[in-house]
Amino acid sequence: MKIDNLAPGNYYHIYNRGNNGSTIFFEKENYSYFLRLYDKYIQPVSHTYAWCLLKNHFHFLLYLKEKEEINLSDLSYSTKKQVTKADPSRQFSHFFNAYTQAINKKYGRTGSLLEKPFERKRIDSEDYLRKLIFYIHNNPVHHGLTTNMESYPWSSYTSLLSSQPTTLKRDEVISWFDSAENFRAFHKKEYFKNEEPFQGLEP
Repeated sequence: MKIDNLAPGNYYHIYNRGNNGSTIFFEKENYSYFLRLYDKYIQPVSHTYAWCLLKNHFHFLLYLKEKEEINLSDLSYSTKKQVTKADPSRQFSHFFNAYTQAINKKYGRTGSLLEKPFERKRIDSEDYLRKLIFYIHNNPVHHGLTTNMESYPWSSYTSLLSSQPTTLKRDEVISWFDSAENFRAFHKKEYFKNEEPFQGLEP
């Protein structure tokens, strides 16, 4: 199957899982470390709208910044030479490699941790964005990890409804639902629908 290139100026659903569905997060600190690496490698080249981490896979909804929006000095850590061009694919490679190396060292394992290449789907409608945000937040419920998405600690659901500082594009997400109340209502309403529009997206 042909894998699309990541093109700036587009929204993407980025998702992947451990090799053969194996575990990629072994303890609480792994989740936190993964998010810190995301902030280091991916935030400089993207805006993030929703995310969820599960024991053996993850989902992100993001927008890849245009080159004019990117501060190349934020990418200086990723190469010995001065960065002259932002490459989102390379940033994801740095991100996943850094996490894999850390996990392999910590747990005495070798080889690839994640399936390659990682999955990406370009999103081109606001209606699909809304449904995808629900899908990402409902993933822990779908997989039986919790009975309600509000209580799951490793997703963006509660952060989007919080007033605490965040790197998420919170205001923009809420605007797609018109209000925080509608955001909550949409998630409750969609919970009772089937997930047919997302078949094939599950790692």
